[in-house]
Amino acid sequence: MLAYDLAVCLNAWCFEPDFSFNVTKARAMLSAYAATRALSDSERAALPVLCQGAAIRFLLTRLYDWLNTPTGALVTRKNPLEFLRRLRFHLAARSEHAYGI
Repeated sequence: MLAYDLAVCLNAWCFEPDFSFNVTKARAMLSAYAATRALSDSERAALPVLCQGAAIRFLLTRLYDWLNTPTGALVTRKNPLEFLRRLRFHLAARSEHAYGI
């Protein structure tokens, strides 16, 4: 579960406005995380799948909100396609090395 939380953070903090993945930010975050709690070998190996899952979760939540926010609601709908672009990066990641590990 902790590695999934890290995957959520990678999705939230390591993509630039143009949707490119910033491996420098990811490397810094993962290094700082490892200084407190090292990822196990299985967690590192699962990182691409965990990041895919996190991207899908936010994609679907945003899509649901995009389609179901009532007129006049005091919320700002967020574009679900931002996470589709992030998901594409994660699908192309062959290993944890894509994240700077």
